[in-house]
Amino acid sequence: MAKYRDRFVQVLHYIEENLDSELDIDKLCQYSNLSKYHFHRQCSAFFGIPVIAVIRRLRLKRAAYQLTYRDKKVVDIALESGYDSHEAFTRAFKKLFGKSPSEFRRAPDWEVWHKRYEPITALRSHLMGNTAKYEVTIVEFPETQLAAMEHRGPAHHLGTTIKQFIQWRKAQGLSPRNSRTFNLVYDDPVTTPPDQYRFDVCCTVQYPIDASERNIVNKVIPAGKCAVIRHLGSDDTIGAAVQHLYFHWLDHSTFAVRDFPIFFERINFFPEVPESKIITDIFLPIE
Repeated sequence: MAKYRDRFVQVLHYIEENLDSELDIDKLCQYSNLSKYHFHRQCSAFFGIPVIAVIRRLRLKRAAYQLTYRDKKVVDIALESGYDSHEAFTRAFKKLFGKSPSEFRRAPDWEVWHKRYEPITALRSHLMGNTAKYEVTIVEFPETQLAAMEHRGPAHHLGTTIKQFIQWRKAQGLSPRNSRTFNLVYDDPVTTPPDQYRFDVCCTVQYPIDASERNIVNKVIPAGKCAVIRHLGSDDTIGAAVQHLYFHWLDHSTFAVRDFPIFFERINFFPEVPESKIITDIFLPIE
């Protein structure tokens, strides 16, 4: 059964890494070594939705990120998403998310987006969370000055905060090339009431930011020992890595947690890289 499941993990990885290619069923069957006579039924049974729907939703997820966080033209995003025309892309996008690409760019509706994307989130959690293997290392993390935008409220509204932070960051010339990107993660979105959820979007700065800066606060990651996992892949499965640190690794270690929240460093970014190639370092402060 594990080998059978691994085939579908490979299919999902292959799709993620080849969204810009023509993904026909013959190629997917050949890659996964599954009979094309049964491929559709097997994928639908295992994924919960048809494989073509998986491909379409992954492409439109990337498109939604490009519309919200990047400055690409809609027509270029349409072509990258596998559509022959702006009109065809607009119809497909609006059918899934309830807004045209231009409307979504102006005012993203992340609540609807999360509902439409839920089958993929559940798929990743089922397939990839069950196969993940984690290597934990111990590091001495230096004191690090941050400029932070605090997100307070439902996790599915986090995209709005991220967009505002990116706009502020661009205006300050704090590109990810010269300023590292961090998240301070105070709460588990699964167990925390939506109105109490807290999450900070941050970047490193050399000096504290002027207190008059709108919605930006100065914060510091204190120097100290941390347990680290390098997470590869979508944020859909990052919760499993966090759970491993807290409830498996920590329980079998001689360490205790310090009085500072777990935090992430974003090494690279989707949609510039496929979701399967996203790198996020997860730091658990310990003593």
